[in-house]
Amino acid sequence: MKNSEDLKKTYKSVFAGRPYGRNLFRTKSEEFLDAPREECGIFGLYSPDNIDTFSLSQFGLFALQHRGQEACGISALREGKISNIKEEGLVLDVYRTIENPERFMGNAVIGHTRYTTAGDKKKYNFQPFFAKNEYDQIILSIAHNGNLTNAAPLRKEMEAEGVEFQATSDSEVILRLIQKNLDLGLRGAIKATMEKITGAYSVVGITRNKFFAFRDPHGIRPLVLGKIGEQTFVAASETAALDAVGAKYIRDIKPGEIVFTSENDEGLQSYLVKADCQLHICAFEYIYFARPDSDLEGINVHEIREKSGEKIWEQAPVDADIVIGVPDSGVPAAVGFSRASGIPFRPVLIKNRYIGRSFIIPTQEMRERIVNLKLNPIISEIRGKRVVIIDDSIVRGTTSKRLVKILKDAGVKEIHFRSVSPPIIAPCYLGIDTPTKDDLISANMSQDELRKYLDVDSLEFLSVENLIEILGSTNHCFGCFTEKYPVPKGPDIKYTDE
Repeated sequence: MKNSEDLKKTYKSVFAGRPYGRNLFRTKSEEFLDAPREECGIFGLYSPDNIDTFSLSQFGLFALQHRGQEACGISALREGKISNIKEEGLVLDVYRTIENPERFMGNAVIGHTRYTTAGDKKKYNFQPFFAKNEYDQIILSIAHNGNLTNAAPLRKEMEAEGVEFQATSDSEVILRLIQKNLDLGLRGAIKATMEKITGAYSVVGITRNKFFAFRDPHGIRPLVLGKIGEQTFVAASETAALDAVGAKYIRDIKPGEIVFTSENDEGLQSYLVKADCQLHICAFEYIYFARPDSDLEGINVHEIREKSGEKIWEQAPVDADIVIGVPDSGVPAAVGFSRASGIPFRPVLIKNRYIGRSFIIPTQEMRERIVNLKLNPIISEIRGKRVVIIDDSIVRGTTSKRLVKILKDAGVKEIHFRSVSPPIIAPCYLGIDTPTKDDLISANMSQDELRKYLDVDSLEFLSVENLIEILGSTNHCFGCFTEKYPVPKGPDIKYTDE
């Protein structure tokens, strides 16, 4: 156990290192946000006829903007030719740069919204990734959400065979493996790729005459399937993207499943790589990442968040005057806590929705002031009150500590902190950007030590058992809470100061 001064320094520091392909250019001074970050959102659409894939992909990716705000890209199939664009910026900003939208109007399109770890903003790592033939024509393009755990040895193996890589991302390993095996046919190439790679991956892709999507054998990252009318199929990270394009939800793509267009283009075909694949979708998708209006594996995200608030009231009741939720993902849980407890909910934390990610902050003192820009309380509603704060999680603890200080400066009488996720004690290497274990506050402090560090009157975390009860099964990845993962770490998982 570290001493208190070391702990304070630790939780004022920024995190260093990520799995292979995501952290090669990190600079510590650029990373200051005290929250896990999703890597990306993916969207794909196929129709046997030419349609306005430009607009539909724009709508779908806009609905997934919360999953990645630093880069966006699309590949579109029109009359046997694939066109690609990918740029830094938000979805609408990137689409505004497209001067001739007609070349992105065809019968298939894939897209990607990216969260780039700070310093790793090289355009060659933006998605979709594509492969060309000897005539400089794009023959294959993919968009990937997740993290591979064995990308480094696979890349080394292929480089020894003469395969050339253009980027540092693990996603390109998937692309090159499919490209390498295309002589097996599209389904065979994807199957051979899935038999080689390990980790978390949900992928959408196109060739010059085919559309496909596939998901890892544990289904760790979400991927849903929908339909517009009778002939247009949509695959996306969340059902919110289906709603955005007017698609009807069909089902979630199964763990270990490949869906692809048939030889005669009569709808989509399905193939299971293994018959005994078991679902382990990331539990944190429900707690934090997914939009509240999305359904994942038949479970509504908003309902889960409200239930988590109800459950933590049952687990840790407290006398208080008002309940407040930290926007946005903490608000449904606060409503659930209020409903179960009878303590009034008040939306008194005002979130600045225009702050973005553009600040460059050289000092820790100024980094901590970001909280004041992001959240500010309505003082008249909380002065002299006993307040329950409901948040989705506590990661490093710096944001939570600063929020507590803001409330105390506003004259709050008591503060009772409730996290509707269990303590985060281990990093994720399966598609979420989380700190190393040294920077995870719950991995280094007892609950009572953390309560004192935050300077609150009481502190409780939702238990893993109660989270399992809310989700209705153990068919989820709880690795960041239990340090038990559905996929072995593999050779790529090294956290360094690079």
